[in-house]
Amino acid sequence: MTTPLHASLSTLIDQVSTIIVGKRPQIEDSITCLLAGGHLLIEDVPGVGKTTLAHTLAASLGLQFARVQFTADLLPSDLTGVTVYERPSEANGGSGSGRFVFHPGPVFTQVLLADEINRAGPKTQSALLEAMEEKQVTIEGQSHALPEPFFVIATQNPSDQLGTFALPESQLDRFMMRVTLGYPDTWSERQLLAGRDRREAVAALKAVMAPEQLMQAQEAVRRIFVSDALLDYVQAVIAATRSGHWFTQGLSPRAGLALLNAARARALLKKREHVSPDDVQAVAAAVIAHRLVPVAQAGRGSVEQTQAMLAAIALR
Repeated sequence: MTTPLHASLSTLIDQVSTIIVGKRPQIEDSITCLLAGGHLLIEDVPGVGKTTLAHTLAASLGLQFARVQFTADLLPSDLTGVTVYERPSEANGGSGSGRFVFHPGPVFTQVLLADEINRAGPKTQSALLEAMEEKQVTIEGQSHALPEPFFVIATQNPSDQLGTFALPESQLDRFMMRVTLGYPDTWSERQLLAGRDRREAVAALKAVMAPEQLMQAQEAVRRIFVSDALLDYVQAVIAATRSGHWFTQGLSPRAGLALLNAARARALLKKREHVSPDDVQAVAAAVIAHRLVPVAQAGRGSVEQTQAMLAAIALR
C-alpha cells in the first residue's frame, strides 16, 4: 500500500533523476544508504556527476550542505574546526571574552561532501572517523555533537590515478555503501549535452522532503520486519565471505549490520513492510564489495566476485 511517505520517496527519486540522467539504480542505492543512516562512497573517474549527485540530494531534501575539496595539504583542523583564544576587547575596556572559543569547521553540517577524499593524506582522512561513527568530533578533550541527520558523501578517484592515497580499511568500513556512476548511455548523454547547465538546474531545485520527514523515514526503516529465515540468509552470506574461498578476509559484524539495514531501507523504497532475499541481493554488492579483497586479486572490491558468491549461496 502506498503511503504519503512512499509517495515522497518516489518524488525524491524522480527529481534526482532529472539531474543525474539515466542513473536511476545508483540514485536508488544512494537514497537507500541515506535512509539506512549510513554514509556513501562514490568511486569513479572525474566528470561523471559524483559531486552533482551530492548537491542534488542535499537540495532535494532541504538539508544543510558543505563541500570540502580534499587535497594533499588539507589538515584535520580544516575539517573539524579549531579552538582560538580571543583576547579581551580594548574597545570594552579590556572586558572581552579573554577565553578559548571553538570555531566549528565544515563538518558541522547535515550533508558533508568530502570531494576526492583519497587525494588527502591518511591523517586527514582519519579525522572523519569519529564524525562518521559517533556523529561528534572531539577537540582538545571537548566533544561537540554534529547536526541531525548527518550524512557523509565522499567521492574518490580510481586508485591508479596520480596523487591518490588508498583509504584505510577502518575508514572504508564506515561507508555503508559504495556506488559507481559510470559513463552515461548515448540517450542520457544527449540529454546532458542538449539540456540546461547542471549547476543552474540544481540551484533551481526545491526540497521535496523536509529534514524531519527524512528522520521519520529513517525511523520507518528500523521498523521493517525481518524474519528468522531472512536472518539465516544474511548469516549465510556473512559466513561465505569468511570461508576463504572467495575473499582473503570476511565481513565484520558491523558490515553484517550494514547489509541488513540497507536491505531494510531497500524494502521501504519498494513499498514493502518486510525484507526479502531480493532486497539483500539488490544492495549486497554496494554494501560489501569495497570491504573485501578477492582471493588471488591485488585490487579491492570486485562486484563480479560478490555477485558470483551470492549466486552460489542461492543454489545451495
